[in-house]
Parts: sequence; structure tokens; C-alpha cells
Amino acid sequence: MRAIGIVLAGGNAPRMKELTNKRAVAAMPLAGSYRAVDFALSSLSNSKVQKVAVLTQYNSRSLNDHMSSSKWWDFGRKQGGLYVFTPTITVDNGFWYRGTADSIFQNLDFLRDSHEPYVVITSGDIIYKMDFNKVLEQHIEKKADITVVCKRLGRCSDTSRYGIIGTNEDGRIVSFDEKPNGSENEPLVSAGIYVFRRRQLIEMLERANEEERYDLVRDIIIRFKDVKKVYCYEHTAYWRNIASVNDYYDANMDFLNKDIRDYFFREYPDVYSKVDDLPPAKYNAGADVRNSLVASGTIVNGKIENSIIFKQVYIGNNCTIRNSIILNGVHIGDNTYLENCIVESRDTIKPNSNYTGEPGKPRIVIERSDRYQL
Repeated sequence: MRAIGIVLAGGNAPRMKELTNKRAVAAMPLAGSYRAVDFALSSLSNSKVQKVAVLTQYNSRSLNDHMSSSKWWDFGRKQGGLYVFTPTITVDNGFWYRGTADSIFQNLDFLRDSHEPYVVITSGDIIYKMDFNKVLEQHIEKKADITVVCKRLGRCSDTSRYGIIGTNEDGRIVSFDEKPNGSENEPLVSAGIYVFRRRQLIEMLERANEEERYDLVRDIIIRFKDVKKVYCYEHTAYWRNIASVNDYYDANMDFLNKDIRDYFFREYPDVYSKVDDLPPAKYNAGADVRNSLVASGTIVNGKIENSIIFKQVYIGNNCTIRNSIILNGVHIGDNTYLENCIVESRDTIKPNSNYTGEPGKPRIVIERSDRYQL
């Protein structure tokens, strides 16, 4: 493919609350065995984008550890490869990334040293599969300067999470309202994925930096939409942003739907992730599991229903877990009841505990672990 890729994975989402206290949003666990960033990296790899940069900043340790080897996404190659860039203090710059445009500008050499004519930019906290070759085909056919991938949503009660887009009959973007307050029926929203001509992107970033403008959407795309040819490419398959606790919970629960699960994990192309050498899940006598995903390394003694259980979880005797997400390495003591909860990784839930969240408003459970104290 005649494009390089950039994954924006450095941001923090306050609406994720305690879940991002120790990890970036792009490192959030999903579907039992994956991380959010896997979906962007897999789509780029499957589209034959051979050179990809991941821009990290906030709480990036677990994200960097997840991407410690590029082989999982087939980026381990002599030409191209996977590059991870974090903010760097230099003679000319002493700032952290001040925005999405600034994060790319601070790594402008990555663009200058590349030879591909196009750049695909994608957020690392969205769940999707996409063939970027089709996006690029339309980009070239329309002779566009910028292409914004868009998604038609159903009834949206909170538009402040999205960029609302309006287009003309030809698909050219005529309005772009970034995160307005209010509600709207079937809005067309920005999916957080963009295609630029590489040289033009360099010029726009340099100009924005000179004027102390640091946001890719507000200070480049919206600013030049009436001057440059900015077109919409509508994505019709599954797409979800995980910028809030409810979105994260719903995204995981979506994978209990067989059609969605088959779309991501049984239909070509595949979604790839770092693989841990763990034994398969073990179900002891008395275990009862219904409509749930249970990852490797887990030991189950109790009852699980409509839940996502991540890796290396221990579930004690007479436990009941319903409509919940249990992250990696959790130890759940005997006789525990969990419903509509998200349990943070490596927690120890003491025996006889009871945590219940409201439907549509999951409760985040964080207990201080005493398993690792001396």
C-alpha cells in the first residue's frame, strides 16, 4: 500500500475514571484477550501498510510492554516496521505533546524520511476492522486533500463525544462540528480515522506549529475544510469508541453477540494480538458458565453468566458473576457476588464480598491487593 500509518495512542480519557489510572485508553483490555490498539494495528497490517508509528504519552508502560515485539502484527521486517514514539526533550523542544497535531509535528522526521505519498492516521482507542485500500481508492478518485472516515450512528443522546459531520451530494464535507452539546437522530460522526497526502500534511503541521495550533481536527481539518477538498468515506461495518466507562463496558459486552464475535475473529481479515504462553481455562467441578468469554490461564469454580473473564483470573467456590468484566489477574474469594461490575486487574476480592452496579451504569471495583505484600 502506498501509505504509512500513524496511531494516536497518547491520550487520556477522563470519562474512563479509575480505569485509566494505570494505563492509556489504547491499552484497555477487550474481548478477553485483546487490547484496544490491536484493532488499529491489525487493520493497518491487513491493508499492507508496512511502516507504522504509534505515538504514546499518558501512562504508556503497559502499552509499550504490549507492543514490545512487532511480530504479532507482522511488522517485523527489514523495510518498514513498527515504531513507538514518546515525547522527547531536545534542544529545540521541551514540551510534552500538546495535542494530536503537535504529537505528529514533534515526530515530523518520521514523515520526512518516508517515501509513500499518503498517510493514514487512526486513533488507538476505537474498535473496528477496515480495509484502508478502499479508503485510499476513494481518496485518489475524488482527488481529495483529506479524507475523513465517518460512521452513521443510531439515536445519539450525547453528541459531545463526537464530531458531527455534514456532506453534500458528492460526499464533500461542508460542516464539521467538533463535540457539540445536545442530541441528534442518526448523526454522521467522525470515526477518528483520516487520510492525508504526506507532503501536504507536513506543510499543514509546520504552519499550525508556527501559529501555536496543536489539534489535528480543530486546527487543520476543520480550519481548512472550505479551502481544501475534504471528503467523507462512510464506514458501514462495526465501529465503537471507548472514551467512557459505559462505552468500554458496552464494547466488551458486544463480543457476547455471536455475529459480532464471528465478524472480528472468524471472518477474514483477522485481528492480531500479543500471545501469552498460558494453559487453557480450567473448569472445576461445580463450575457453571453461560454466554461468557473466558480467557486462558483462568480457573473457574463458581457460576458465570453474560460476562467477560480475562487472563489468569481465579474464581472461588460458590461465586456468582453476572453481566460483569473481570480484568487480568484478579483473585475472587469464595461466596462472592458480582453483578454489573468492572473489576480492575490484579485485584483481590475478599471472600463473601457483594458488589452490584446498576443496569447501564457499571460499577468499577478496585480493592487493594494483599497477595503481593511482603
